[in-house]
Amino acid sequence: MIEQIREELYSLADEPYRKFNRSLVPGKILPMLGVRAPKLRQIAQKIAKEDALMYLEEQAQTYEELFLQGLVIGYAKMTKEERCICLDRFVPQIDNWAVCDSCCMTYKFMKTEQNFWYEYVSRYIYSSREYEIRFAVVAFLCHFVNDAYMDRLFMHFSELHHEAYYVKMAAAWAISVCYVKFPEKTETFLQKNTLDVFTHNKAIQKIRESLRVSSEDKERLKGLKRK
Repeated sequence: MIEQIREELYSLADEPYRKFNRSLVPGKILPMLGVRAPKLRQIAQKIAKEDALMYLEEQAQTYEELFLQGLVIGYAKMTKEERCICLDRFVPQIDNWAVCDSCCMTYKFMKTEQNFWYEYVSRYIYSSREYEIRFAVVAFLCHFVNDAYMDRLFMHFSELHHEAYYVKMAAAWAISVCYVKFPEKTETFLQKNTLDVFTHNKAIQKIRESLRVSSEDKERLKGLKRK
């Protein structure tokens, strides 16, 4: 199956798209073939119905294979213990924002047994590695922005001191999502000035760019920006 999937990926490679997508995914990453995300999701859903656990044991050789593995973890039926083992192997391999974010969005299983998955994800927020932290922050914003976890999320965001760009951007994005769902709580959090200046101002920028925030609120939030 591994070789069949690999051959399928190479057959779907699109060089112009590879160049375009590579420009959006900077940094040192696995070789990229140029397969579009909808195709990868189709292949991942097929793998999930066949032998997902076997596929997930394979070492990814390309960006697309790593992307597939992350998606399969979300699509396949498995116990939470098996999923943890798969995530333990996958998360440290994440080397870019695109794989991180797309896969996190697929992890709908985190909306069930939330205490279990919150504890699991929280382990990564204290990592020293950029994309492990981003994994935690994006998982939080996708699946845990609710009454039960808001205070804990704000605590985590306050304690983030990693200087990596994609950590700060993820935190700003998460806070903007929090604002849309819990505007008063989030504004109170921003007023405490517990974030570094870049993340604080970027969060306000993202909130003000949202179509789900009123003009009046955007103008008021502008006054919270820091120098």
